[in-house]
Amino acid sequence: MNKKILEILEFGRITEQLEALAITTPAKERARKLLPSGDLAQVKKQLAQTFALANLLRVKGQLPLTSFNDVRPSTKRLSVKANLNAQELGNLLLVLTLASDVNGFLEDIDESVDLSAIDEILDKLTIPDVLFTELKKSLTYDGEVLDTASSALARLRHDLRSNEEEIKQRMEAYTKKSSKYLSEAIVTIRDDRYVIPVKQQYRGKFGGVVHDQSASGQTLFIEPEAVLNLNNRQQNLLAQERQEIHRILKQLSALAREDINALNEIAAALTELDFLQAKAKLAKQMKATEPKLSQDHSLNLLKARHPLIDPKKVVPNDINLGTDFDTMLLTGPNTGGKTITLKTAGLLQLMAQAGLFIPAEEGSTVGVFGQVYADIGDEQSIEQSLSTFSSHINDIIYIMKNVDENTLVLIDEIGAGTDPEEGASLAISILDFLRKKKAKIMVTTHYPELKLYGYNRPRTTNASMEFDLKTLSPTYHLQIGIPGHSNAFAIARRLGMREDVVKNAQGLMKDSDSDINKMIERLNEQTKAATSARNHLQTSLDRSEKLAKKLQEALDWYNQRVQKQLDFAQERANEVVAKRRKKADEIIKQLQTQAKDGSLLKEDKLISAKGELNSLQRQAQNLAHNKVLQREKRRHHVSVGDKVKVLSYGQTGTITKKLAEHEYEVQLGIIKVKVSDRDVEKISGQAPKKQTVRATSASLRRTNAHSELDLRGQRYDEAMTNLDRYIDSALLAGLDIVTIIHGIGTGAIRKGVWQYLRNSNHVKGFNYAPANEGGNGATIVKLK
Repeated sequence: MNKKILEILEFGRITEQLEALAITTPAKERARKLLPSGDLAQVKKQLAQTFALANLLRVKGQLPLTSFNDVRPSTKRLSVKANLNAQELGNLLLVLTLASDVNGFLEDIDESVDLSAIDEILDKLTIPDVLFTELKKSLTYDGEVLDTASSALARLRHDLRSNEEEIKQRMEAYTKKSSKYLSEAIVTIRDDRYVIPVKQQYRGKFGGVVHDQSASGQTLFIEPEAVLNLNNRQQNLLAQERQEIHRILKQLSALAREDINALNEIAAALTELDFLQAKAKLAKQMKATEPKLSQDHSLNLLKARHPLIDPKKVVPNDINLGTDFDTMLLTGPNTGGKTITLKTAGLLQLMAQAGLFIPAEEGSTVGVFGQVYADIGDEQSIEQSLSTFSSHINDIIYIMKNVDENTLVLIDEIGAGTDPEEGASLAISILDFLRKKKAKIMVTTHYPELKLYGYNRPRTTNASMEFDLKTLSPTYHLQIGIPGHSNAFAIARRLGMREDVVKNAQGLMKDSDSDINKMIERLNEQTKAATSARNHLQTSLDRSEKLAKKLQEALDWYNQRVQKQLDFAQERANEVVAKRRKKADEIIKQLQTQAKDGSLLKEDKLISAKGELNSLQRQAQNLAHNKVLQREKRRHHVSVGDKVKVLSYGQTGTITKKLAEHEYEVQLGIIKVKVSDRDVEKISGQAPKKQTVRATSASLRRTNAHSELDLRGQRYDEAMTNLDRYIDSALLAGLDIVTIIHGIGTGAIRKGVWQYLRNSNHVKGFNYAPANEGGNGATIVKLK
């Protein structure tokens, strides 16, 4: 990408923001040097990586990174057999620690976060364990060598501390007992040895060595003879410590030398992750979104905002190019926002090609251009001189030499700075040349001739910046399809110009100019009306979509409830059949036993008993199938084109599409809904009969929450049979609470009821009814 476009569109201000959001020094350098790419595959990859980090930032937060120095100078020294100092090795330790922390951070990441775009980077975070262990044992991040680096170093430092403590004790004894001989009662250091400040006249009092004297010569810094040996031993121990540290650093450097490639890869991976995270942070800061990439160099920016304008003041605009038209001629008043619109399109295009998200709404599309060229001058210029015109022409000549179908061209005030008639003709000729090269073009102009150009040329359109005549100020809203309208007469009237002067000026205009202005005025009115209608329809559509979503959720919930009831009905039917079959098998077994014992029993009676059992099984199955399952089965016999009633909506519609085995799309008026086949009933050719309103199990619970079974006056066996049937039917109906009235009497039925309830797997709990609802003569039962 040419450097001039980066300067004109101020791409450097974007990279400055990106650099500030990076954490590590290498990533900051990477951000500062970021350039757009003209390779589609590369741009696609970069945007995917930014998207991965944006998701990670949203779900898990920032990566555990901190600043570290570039390791390449250190690894380069290792490669030529040089040893590293403690600070360099500490930096390597920091890099390996950060890699370990990032690996741990990503271990329990949510599976919904797709990190496949950065797998190649994450694979490089493989830590050399031996080197990492030795560095952790030996150093801090700042390069301080630890006592644990070696047993010899630990011993030496222990001896150093002990010897130093003894020196301090002896020196402090001098300051306490011989303070009258000292200038100050302190212990200080000269030439790395402990000394005391002795008055000149007491020079021979302590013996030893004089290391320094004060500026006046009245104080001598003397190392007393009694601590000479201790100081000598201290220096010897310090020398041994330095030698041991040198040996440790040499050993660590040798270990690091074996993992040069791994260290370079890990540092590069951390730098890349930090750089990508900075992109994600910038996207969040700008409220930017991921742009889609077009294959045909078209761009469609939705509610695009210039990223360098105050977010509170910037006016978003829809900008598109390359779909219905390849050339846009942008007209409008000065300071109306034409140049900013031009720069917005160009800068967002550069950001996207650099792998950055753009400040526009989701769904925005950009192309990937090999080059973006621009000739944009100072929009605040009052007059343009010949030299300025020459400069613009030189820039356009350069563009014309390099333009092709893989180019985006942005020109501000094309042909300006010379005679209007000549400038307009030259501008038209330049545009014709650029269009032949099949470039994508956006230009701003004041020439009325170019407004006609926008109508007369194929795949070319006019556009303008809206102007509010009531406030005499621009709105900065882009209107595509309408050329800019001259507002000179309207503004003059608003400011109090004499009406006769304004009318005289209007009369002096060419007929063609007057017709153009009238046409523009009509187009403005029609566009405003269309925009208002579109906004109203969009609002209605959004509301309808939200309602449809809520209705679909309610329908899904309803279908789940229906399926649950059907499954429960089948389960209860199976339980009834199994219970009855078991009981019947026991009867048959008893009959067969009696036959073996010699009792008179004919085979036909056994067959008859078995037949009754099979009949019992069919009856139990019909409990669910005939009343519920068969009804549901009838509903399945529908197909595309059938008229059906959607029960959950209570509306009639037509099946338009089969979505799955048991799901259909039904047209209800102007909307389409997705329904289950259990929620529809086929409507025959005759007028449908009036049906009673179906109620869900939830509504049955509300309306029949205290349904009762009266067993009073019944024989014990009859009462138990009726109780069993009633509990089954209550469960099928989805009732939560029922009342069993058994009376008091002898208590036999009450005992039988309670015994049944205790043994039932479907009873949650039971107890006597309140005194005002039957007391001990009734039992309230809660069902599961």
